Amino acid sequence: MQIHKDSNSLNIDESTETINIREEIEKYIYHWKWFVLGVFVSFILAFLYLRYSTPEYSASASILIKDNQKSGISKELEAFKDMGIVGGSSANNTDNEIEILKSRKIIGTVVDSLNLTTIYSREGRVKRSEIYGASNPVNLILKSFNQDFLKRRKDTSFIIGFTSNDTYDLKNLQGGIISKHQFKEKVFSDLGEFIIEKQKTFNEALNEILITIIRRDKIIDKFKKAVNISPVNKNASVLDLSITYPIQEKAEDFLDELVKQYNLDAISDKSEVSQKTKDFIDDRLEAIGRDLSAIQDKVKDFKTDNNITGLSGEGELALATANANNEKLIAIKTELEIAKGVYQNIRKNSSNNETLPQNLGFSDASIAESIKQFNDLVLLKNRLSVNAGSKNPQIIQYNKEIEILKINLKQSISNLITSLETQYNQINKEANKVNYKVSTIPLLERGYIDIEREQEIISGLYSYLLKKKEETAISLAVTVPNAKIIDVAYSSGVPVSPKRKIIYLGAILLGLIIPFIIIYLRNLLDTKVHSKKDIESALTVPFLGDIPRSESKEKVIVGSDARSSGSEAFRLVRTNLDFMLASKKGSKKFIFITSTTSGEGKSFISINLSATLALSGKKVLLIGMDLRAPKVTEYLGLESKKGVTNYITSNDLTLDELKFQIPQAPTLDIISSGAIPPNPAELLSGDNVKNLFEEIDTEQDYDYVVVDTAPVNLVTDTLLISKYADMFLYIVRANYLDKRLLAVPQELYKNKRLPNMSIVLNDTDPKRSYGYGYGYGGYGYGYLAEEEQGKSWFGKIFNRS
Repeated sequence: MQIHKDSNSLNIDESTETINIREEIEKYIYHWKWFVLGVFVSFILAFLYLRYSTPEYSASASILIKDNQKSGISKELEAFKDMGIVGGSSANNTDNEIEILKSRKIIGTVVDSLNLTTIYSREGRVKRSEIYGASNPVNLILKSFNQDFLKRRKDTSFIIGFTSNDTYDLKNLQGGIISKHQFKEKVFSDLGEFIIEKQKTFNEALNEILITIIRRDKIIDKFKKAVNISPVNKNASVLDLSITYPIQEKAEDFLDELVKQYNLDAISDKSEVSQKTKDFIDDRLEAIGRDLSAIQDKVKDFKTDNNITGLSGEGELALATANANNEKLIAIKTELEIAKGVYQNIRKNSSNNETLPQNLGFSDASIAESIKQFNDLVLLKNRLSVNAGSKNPQIIQYNKEIEILKINLKQSISNLITSLETQYNQINKEANKVNYKVSTIPLLERGYIDIEREQEIISGLYSYLLKKKEETAISLAVTVPNAKIIDVAYSSGVPVSPKRKIIYLGAILLGLIIPFIIIYLRNLLDTKVHSKKDIESALTVPFLGDIPRSESKEKVIVGSDARSSGSEAFRLVRTNLDFMLASKKGSKKFIFITSTTSGEGKSFISINLSATLALSGKKVLLIGMDLRAPKVTEYLGLESKKGVTNYITSNDLTLDELKFQIPQAPTLDIISSGAIPPNPAELLSGDNVKNLFEEIDTEQDYDYVVVDTAPVNLVTDTLLISKYADMFLYIVRANYLDKRLLAVPQELYKNKRLPNMSIVLNDTDPKRSYGYGYGYGGYGYGYLAEEEQGKSWFGKIFNRS
């Protein structure tokens, strides 16, 4: 026997590896049925979500903030501008007004006004739906709250079950009847005292209504988060208000009421200064009125007692001169009295939260302006404090500015009082000179002039205060809302959430993305060999061919009339074998078959390759040399037979005695491994094995000898007999062998430990081989395997590979 140690190899194109886009796409297209299933399931889930989710509607309104730096003084107040009662209104900061609109104070008044803490709903087959407004058949009127219940700070719910047109049952959430009542009858409960009255839309067929009383703070927080307020642009004082809510009518009512309550709050703030001024003037009028009444009685009594009806010519002249001085004294005295009153007001006002009387007619314009600034700062601070705490930086800044203004005002008014007193004393000196001239007038006329002069002073002061009181009353009467409604709340009636198109689009994307991610992760984490590309990227060993997964349960899939993809694959391997063994000298060709580990299909390949060679008219012998785990007879379903182990351990047996045939391949001779020996390695390294191969080579008339050997990564048996081989078929099973174990055949090939080595890929997917499949198995001749033909259309689509 001639031992061949040379090896032939096919030419390998070691081109630079690049990404094949089509191949990457085909990885996912192959699993198209999962993408279809994913989209279908996502669509069903999206439909169910849209069917049973609660739609939400958006309502919007727009308002113009008046008295704004950008909008100027309102036309309603221009008629009173010359009276000095409107110029003092402060310019509103749009950002501050937004915060005030969203304050808990304003939203709380809206909640109370619309009774939003009471929720009415009815049970559907799947979900509960809120009812509101015209669709609400009943109305709960809470007369009084139980204080103990308020302290619990919990929501409460109960059911109103309609029993007739005039009566109802009060039920708990489990449906148990608590009590029976008539509509408009007072009900006393843990909640408090309340009545249930029918609405115009009452319908007894509705059966029952669920009423839920929610904590006020909870509802305020909910609407505070829901409402959105923003300026149309940074240079405008127009605000857009919007809210999204499941009940369209409720959203519109909320926005309208929000604007209404904001205006009422703004009117209250604007009226504060005028009311403060009015109260101050009323107090002064009351005191001066008493003085005026007393002096008038004094004039009357003087005239009556002394029978005086008028003055002489000299007295008239003296009185005219005195009146001129009196007018100056009246003006100074009036301003002095007002200044003292304001000064006392400032001293009494210990906090920074109260405004001062305004537009009192001080001769010092800087004081009037300072009072205006003081009141503006107090109003701004008070409005901001609705949302902000005492430690808010803006509040702290306002307090500092108010305190500074207060100190400056006290100093300015104190200086004004000193100045007015000085002026009064100077004019009084001039009046004394006139009085000296009056002293020459008869005693009765002089006394009358003194009384008349005092009357003029007090009367002038009283008239001045009456004028200021009227101006203040007008200021209170013409106070206009802070916001002008441009557009009342409106909702188009089209749900803004959930968005059907976006949900369905998202469902399609999700249905595609999830299978994609699963397939991607599976491929990313997959370390198995799957295709020829995996082998070529890791090995430089020649690739002889691949064998697709068998579509039948037959052990021998080849035959003279077989046209399956497996039989055609073995014919292709047979052709490539002729090419690989073209340089072999001699009549017999020894083909050894091995693998990295067990279970890769060596026996299947050995038997079917031998049968394929036999079908071509060649004389073939198949020998089982895997002495540790004999598989040939087991694979064929035969009882154990004497074989190689028996031959090399006994001198009484001949090869002809060991041979047997199978019906599927009658021209194929087979010698099994035989009994399992305790020392396979020692047997295979002995001379008897050498004699076995020499006898076959010289005496037996075979064209091919196929040898099924043990896995090379587990035992050394195959390496011990590798010198007898003309070539090695190294079997790699697809979807089974770890790619990292490809280093084993690469090392064996590199070190030439297995002669003329080639790779055969076993158990590949016939539908995915090279992207086309085996044409002879079905596409070429137009038929499928019997198992595939029996499947339904649905089964073919969802058949898992």
